[in-house]
Amino acid sequence: MNKHNKSRSSFSGKIGYVLAAAGASVGLGNIWRFPYLAAKYGGGIFLLIYILLALTFGYSMIVAESAIGRMTRKSPVGAFQSFGKSKWLSAGGWINAIIPILIVPYYSVIGGWVIKYLIEYVKGNSTLLAEDGYFSGFISNGVSTELCFAVFCLITVAIIYAGVRNGIERVSKVMMPILIVLSVIIAVYSVTRPGALAGVKYFLVPNLKNFSWMSVVAAMGQMFYSLSIAMGILITFGSYMKKDTSIEDSTRNVEIFDTAIAIMAGLMIIPAVFAFSGGDPDTLQAGPSLMFITIPKVFANMGFGTVIGILFFLLVLFAALTSSIALTESAVSTFEDELGWSRQKATGCIGVIMVALGSKKSTVLIGVIMIALGTLSCLGYGPLSSVTILGMQFLDFFDFLTNSVMMPIAAIATCLLVSRVIGVAKIEEEIIHGESRFRRKKIFLVMIQYLCPVFALIILFSSVANAFGWITM
Repeated sequence: MNKHNKSRSSFSGKIGYVLAAAGASVGLGNIWRFPYLAAKYGGGIFLLIYILLALTFGYSMIVAESAIGRMTRKSPVGAFQSFGKSKWLSAGGWINAIIPILIVPYYSVIGGWVIKYLIEYVKGNSTLLAEDGYFSGFISNGVSTELCFAVFCLITVAIIYAGVRNGIERVSKVMMPILIVLSVIIAVYSVTRPGALAGVKYFLVPNLKNFSWMSVVAAMGQMFYSLSIAMGILITFGSYMKKDTSIEDSTRNVEIFDTAIAIMAGLMIIPAVFAFSGGDPDTLQAGPSLMFITIPKVFANMGFGTVIGILFFLLVLFAALTSSIALTESAVSTFEDELGWSRQKATGCIGVIMVALGSKKSTVLIGVIMIALGTLSCLGYGPLSSVTILGMQFLDFFDFLTNSVMMPIAAIATCLLVSRVIGVAKIEEEIIHGESRFRRKKIFLVMIQYLCPVFALIILFSSVANAFGWITM
């Protein structure tokens, strides 16, 4: 073990790791993507499939990535290279490391949108937000979106600057309980609206008539978003995990936390939209249109719409921040490990935005990347709207590249690393450091060696095919 690893930061214990990992998992993908997919692919039957996959596919990937991180005490690049110098191992490490670097800029752009909507709700402009054309007008304004994006970046970088325990862990311990309370309040409000019970029934009660193969594919794809699989995050957080912390128990807690929040997101959004639309699941459109167009209209037609809007977008902001923090920390950790930069070592100021924070080399570099790539995503719907890649705006392209292409490949690389290089026996040895036995060993063995790579390939091919219009998901 080298000097860097001896002084490596760590979580204070199990609670710190679980809340940080759960914070990484609970993000915008849970809040807007999960309800949309659940509504589109059968409601209760989609939820059932998702839970089964979380207990098998999700569990196996979380355990594998956490164990690799703790075993090596390194971020993804170093973790993969610890087991050999072959080109595919190096490529596997780097693709896991690059994913968060590419995700966090456009993710922060959307986080900026959330800040804008929260501010407007606080100002009492709920009616304005519900007007047709407000959202498209806002995102086409490059100055406004850039300012909101910069604010979100500053918050994220400031937390990362504080370190693992004083920044990530401390913030997670505050934000996650608040997020839970807010989700319960909004869900209770949503399900008690007139006409909402039809949405509750559709979402919670499985109906085999609604089952389709695409329900399974969509649920598998959602696993990556919901559990932060194949993003380098869990390897990085695993490297901060103490040896006496139970990986299996921690994984189970993350599973429960993530699934509970996903269900709460469904109860917050689906019943409310059902009540608003008269029971039409097609109203639950994907992505930004659901969050920034449909939901404000729903709130505007409800009692206490302004108050609920404030609470909802505060919840979404916390969810966005916890995920952004995890993504950024994974990227920072990679630069610390690979370039030998200390988090505490100050450098000259890089960029006006970073001046207020002082600077730590790795954190500043990520900040610069966030600003550079995020600006492209900000301006992609405004001044740069005429510039596209494969027919996609910058934000949509980065989302497609990371989520549809790179993450499935990263998952396959992790599975091959465990099954073909490290071996399940060494993974088991690492796991039992914090507990008496590997309780779900059989499930892990079958999934990581056979089913997880197949699932990842299915996600890769179906996502690419959908993006190019070869199939419709």
